[in-house]
Amino acid sequence: MPKIVNHEQYRKELLYKCFDLFAEKGYASITTRQIAKELGVSTGTLYYYFPRKEDMFEQLVEETSQEYLLIFASELKDGQTLSQRFEALANFALRYEDRLIKETCMMVDFCQQQGSDAIRENQALRRIEKQTKQSITEFFGICDPALTDFIMTQVQGLMLRRLSGDDVSIAEQIVLLGKMLISYLEK
Repeated sequence: MPKIVNHEQYRKELLYKCFDLFAEKGYASITTRQIAKELGVSTGTLYYYFPRKEDMFEQLVEETSQEYLLIFASELKDGQTLSQRFEALANFALRYEDRLIKETCMMVDFCQQQGSDAIRENQALRRIEKQTKQSITEFFGICDPALTDFIMTQVQGLMLRRLSGDDVSIAEQIVLLGKMLISYLEK
């Protein structure tokens, strides 16, 4: 009897196993052949699910971004104030700090490898960015796109500072960001 394979589930398993490989070795430094070897699958299997290494990376970033958004959304409660929502974001960032920093490293390496023009034209990354912005707008009830960009920039910058070994407090910075935005919005 042939083995029944849930291809979508298997694709996701391969992606999540790739996360640490991309984070540790970098997008530019690892080949599809090396990825297949590390995962214990044939290159043919990998190419079946991901025709290009770039496809694998993009799908990985998309899957992890969606996962983060779902987790964060599940932690928000009805009736929370904006301040409480920023506290929830701070707690989320603390809990997932290691993975968020690794994802930041992966994105920096990928962007460096691809070049700024290719990144701006990358439809998968644009889709992920649009979805993230929309979710942040909904989570925080902020209608100004510039404020949404500001929140994203501050959190990404915070991850870069943590990556560089800076002991800046994630919770303190995100709560401060919330206080600043609340003060700004009240004016």
